[in-house]
Amino acid sequence: METNRLTVIGGLGKMGAALIDGLLVAEVYEASDVVATTRHQRRLDAHTGAFRATLDNLEAVLGADVLLLAVHPDQARDVLLQIKDDMRPDALVISIVTGVPTFAIEGWLGGQLPVIRAIPNIAAVVRASMTALCRGQYATEEHMLLTERLFEPVGLVARIDERHMDSCTGLAGCGPAFALEVIEALALGGVKRGLPRDVARLMAAQVLRGAAELVLETGMHPAELRDQVTTPGGCTIDGITKLEERGLPIALIEAVEVSAIKAGLLRGENGD
Repeated sequence: METNRLTVIGGLGKMGAALIDGLLVAEVYEASDVVATTRHQRRLDAHTGAFRATLDNLEAVLGADVLLLAVHPDQARDVLLQIKDDMRPDALVISIVTGVPTFAIEGWLGGQLPVIRAIPNIAAVVRASMTALCRGQYATEEHMLLTERLFEPVGLVARIDERHMDSCTGLAGCGPAFALEVIEALALGGVKRGLPRDVARLMAAQVLRGAAELVLETGMHPAELRDQVTTPGGCTIDGITKLEERGLPIALIEAVEVSAIKAGLLRGENGD
């Protein structure tokens, strides 16, 4: 599927803007082929990007090959009902709206338009997102390949079955917030031991980056890598023992679980 016109509804929000920026930097689109919409005049007034922005959803979708929906869950239905008659009948709809299933989007559009759901995360801002993709009943392999090409400039991409999307929301979507909690806590540990705050924060952030790169580059299980740096009777095992004692692993597991459950509740609220 060839495409030369992208419309991002909600494109001046943090996630929409991050995706557009990644696409432009990677030269997937020219700025002249991208239109973003916003509900807020203040955001429009503050817009300084090379791509066009507007308050008018109807005008923005005219002629668009790809429509990326980046609005709040409670806005999705009204927005799609508003624009469906002005969309191209063969347009690809990509939704990053939390909790709204493909069948609901297909139903609101009232036709057989291809729909793909994506769950990126806030790390798209620094080209380090983890994005999960699934497709609706009318989306083809060609549509999936195109969507992968749109999200790869801002991070890694994985295809999953839609029944796993809530879990991906809990892990990949919400996970950066949990990781930031860990970074903050590690940094405070350094501060408690006398490190300057800026140094402790830098070290904590780089520690998580390094650990993540070890897993991604080696493909080894985190426990196996952990064992390589845990000397019997050394410093690290004492720290790990304290983490186990305080319940950090269980807390993180439960954080992912409750976030995934909440995503399911949003689906119930927003899926017809």
